[in-house]
Amino acid sequence: MAAARYYSQMESPVGVLTMSGDDNALTGLHMHEQKYRPSFAQECERNDRVFREVRDQLSAYFAGKLRAFDVPVAGAGTEFQKAVWKELLTIPFGATQTYGELAKRLGDANASRAVGAANGRNPIGIIVPCHRVVGANGSLTGYAGGLERKQWLLAHERRYAPRTQLQMDLSADLLR
Repeated sequence: MAAARYYSQMESPVGVLTMSGDDNALTGLHMHEQKYRPSFAQECERNDRVFREVRDQLSAYFAGKLRAFDVPVAGAGTEFQKAVWKELLTIPFGATQTYGELAKRLGDANASRAVGAANGRNPIGIIVPCHRVVGANGSLTGYAGGLERKQWLLAHERRYAPRTQLQMDLSADLLR
């Protein structure tokens, strides 16, 4: 018997967020009008209780009180996509990395376009921080939730990032 599937929604500074999952894990976190947003099957019922912890952590994140999420996630994708998404979780709060840097960390410096494609298909936005990936020159490129939301999320994190983290990031940028 398949696990029951649920969804919930909440208002946020970047618009309505829709969560999906089951009793075990969050499988989706999408923004309104997001590219690649799934439609919800009829067997998917609204259940805010299942997502209480996710909602609480997102609220704390948006209030500047949470820098790392601690909710079980299980995004569906290819092995390569899952490897990219796992690597996204290592980018510190308030920091950014380029698609090329992620590709190198995954073992193939020439895979930046594939990394970008996997990043764009991330089913668990914000919590799996695909917004922290930027173009080779530091520009904001591509974001399934829209560039204005990506810009907002990055500015929000920089506002609340520990000063030492920002100083390390700025120093690293100067050394490039």
